[in-house]
Amino acid sequence: MPTLDQEIARLFVVGFQGTSPTPEVLELVRRGVGGVILFARNVADAEQVAALSAALKRAAGRPLLVSIDQEGGRVARLRAPQGFTELPPMRAVGQLGDEGLAFEVGALLGRELRAAGVDQDYAPVVDVDTNPANPVIGDRSLSRDPAEVGRLGAALARGLQSAGVAACAKHFPGHGDTSQDSHQDLPRLPHALDRLERVELVPFRALARAGVASVMTAHVVFEALDPRLPATLSAPVLRLLREACGYRGCVVSDDLEMKAVAEHFALEEAVPAALAAGVDQLLVCHTPEKQHRAIDLARAAVERGEVPGARLAEAGARVDRLLAWAGPPPDPAAVRRALRTPEHLALVGRIPPLAVGRDPTA
Repeated sequence: MPTLDQEIARLFVVGFQGTSPTPEVLELVRRGVGGVILFARNVADAEQVAALSAALKRAAGRPLLVSIDQEGGRVARLRAPQGFTELPPMRAVGQLGDEGLAFEVGALLGRELRAAGVDQDYAPVVDVDTNPANPVIGDRSLSRDPAEVGRLGAALARGLQSAGVAACAKHFPGHGDTSQDSHQDLPRLPHALDRLERVELVPFRALARAGVASVMTAHVVFEALDPRLPATLSAPVLRLLREACGYRGCVVSDDLEMKAVAEHFALEEAVPAALAAGVDQLLVCHTPEKQHRAIDLARAAVERGEVPGARLAEAGARVDRLLAWAGPPPDPAAVRRALRTPEHLALVGRIPPLAVGRDPTA
């Protein structure tokens, strides 16, 4: 039987520095964290990524999710110089409007990630690009049409999952109309609920119907539902995902170290609030001290009843279902056979390129 500390730790995904497992991340793996997220700082080349994933999985000796942000365009940790097929922004896919091609793009991503030992991709972005001044979404969005975002986003997710990689629709209930970047600020949106129903929620309903394995929350305040707390920490907002969108899978927080949360809510408030609100898996992506403290805070919240035992059990069951996507350690010597194949390069050749800007999530 796992201890309470292990039950809590498996709800967390952590990041680390470097291209091989550090003592700090190995300590967190021993403590029981459910996943490890890779960033560009963890990547040298394809063989190294596969070896890193294999080392982490062997150190765990149990199912461990290795996750990554691999969208295409400006948000991609794995690129051509490291041996991977490089995709244009998803707006290019959206402009074609071809559901079959979107599925193929998802399957391409999934095959290459699976070969490198990555189990979960924080994609597709299903934010609707309704604000041209948005500094963080823009061409990461498939379209300005909610129905198109849902249709093509669902195809991308199905493609990823057909290749054995869990998809993650983001950022619920919608980051597309903000004029601030939640990596730096806490965006606020004044939209009434009927606007959310007509625009922002449409893609998430489609992804729920498509069986997407996970959904990531937005660090955005939706004033009509909760004037104080961002979606990640807000039970009224997350109830929309379950009740209005019919989603039954795993809800994942965006990184709790992002400034939208970290500069407005102490970790002591944010961690229990996110769990109690309905987040099942929590990302703490950068600092070992904060990662351990977040686990400690979650355990203390359960022990004092702030997070009920039933809520912990519910989150644990959903994370366990997500952990079913965790694959075995990959073979670094075989990874290149799945990458930049003629079929993959031909598929990319069918997509018109768009201008690529900076990566706001690096």
